[in-house]
Amino acid sequence: MTLGLLDGRPLPRTALDTRLAALRSGPRAAALPQPGSSEDRQLVRWVAQVLLTEALCETVATERGLTVDAVGPARLDQQAAVELGSITAAAYEGSAAVRAVYESVTAEVEPAPAGLAHYRTLTARPPATRWHLALPDGSFEADPDTLPTALAEALRAAPAGEWVTEGPWTAMLLATLAVPRNPDPTPALREAARRAEFVRWLDCERSQRLTLVEGLEHPGDPAQPDNRHRH
Repeated sequence: MTLGLLDGRPLPRTALDTRLAALRSGPRAAALPQPGSSEDRQLVRWVAQVLLTEALCETVATERGLTVDAVGPARLDQQAAVELGSITAAAYEGSAAVRAVYESVTAEVEPAPAGLAHYRTLTARPPATRWHLALPDGSFEADPDTLPTALAEALRAAPAGEWVTEGPWTAMLLATLAVPRNPDPTPALREAARRAEFVRWLDCERSQRLTLVEGLEHPGDPAQPDNRHRH
């Protein structure tokens, strides 16, 4: 009847039973594995690890005096969820305490300057070209490659400011604009670095403060009997 031990203190299994009951009676119940199957036991282990992560972060939030906002669940994009791992991502989305600890642990994380420079080198692209065009009834901007081929070729051949008629189309090239295509990567790389730091920190805290019990091992533990993942 124990979910696991946090700092040597037993955590009751009732939270696990409640969470599983909610899943099995929820809108996605039909997608869950058959109760009693190996896959179902893995689901139980997975949910247990989510709950242990939430309990750990609730304790850390109290220790750090963090404010835990009583707000609804958050939603991570696919990249963030993959980088955090499914268990941590689920705990982050469902627990305000996990999110508060994440902010505390990663508040001062910044991407390394060398990493930023390398990323810019790998992703640098020349500015895109857009045309400012006049039509008989107005004007607009467009990528030349999105125009009818014959019209685009006629506009390239004609001097700027001269009306061109090609088939049913009439247009005038007013100006050629250069549009930057290299946005600042710092925010995205900062968030990636923060997620990596949180995963490292959380793995360390789990190893030092959580004790798992038989039957509720990590689903990826190769020693437990239902782990069939092989390389």
